[in-house]
Amino acid sequence: MAKAKVLFLCTRNSVRSQIAEAFLKKYAGDKFEVYSAGLEPGEIHPYTKKVMEEIGFDFSKNRSKGLSEFMGKMHIGFLITVCSNAEEKCPFFPGIAKRLHWPFEDPASYEGTEEEKLAKFREVRDKIDEKIKSWLEEMKDEF
Repeated sequence: MAKAKVLFLCTRNSVRSQIAEAFLKKYAGDKFEVYSAGLEPGEIHPYTKKVMEEIGFDFSKNRSKGLSEFMGKMHIGFLITVCSNAEEKCPFFPGIAKRLHWPFEDPASYEGTEEEKLAKFREVRDKIDEKIKSWLEEMKDEF
């Protein structure tokens, strides 16, 4: 049986969608093909790499990807927007079975000292981790 494809979408594919992709791959990579993209891709935020490396993820080969790499090229089982901007601006396109919205605060826009910013990135990372785990618990009977 083919794995369902999950695409996490945010504005730049620099923080939240990258983190969500990493956690879902870790917990359920055997059940899903997992991707992430941004409406306006840029660079992965250095703090994203730092806080994920702290817990054992290697982001050295990760890159920011645009939605155009996926739109209309594959059937997406779940499109999950992880920021309100992406939810509002994501175009409708065929080939999506289910669309979900999990709004997370953007730690890249947080103002403060370096340590305060890192703390915000860790907080958002941990919230995404918990959301992925709870979603997998909800979905356990479907896969």
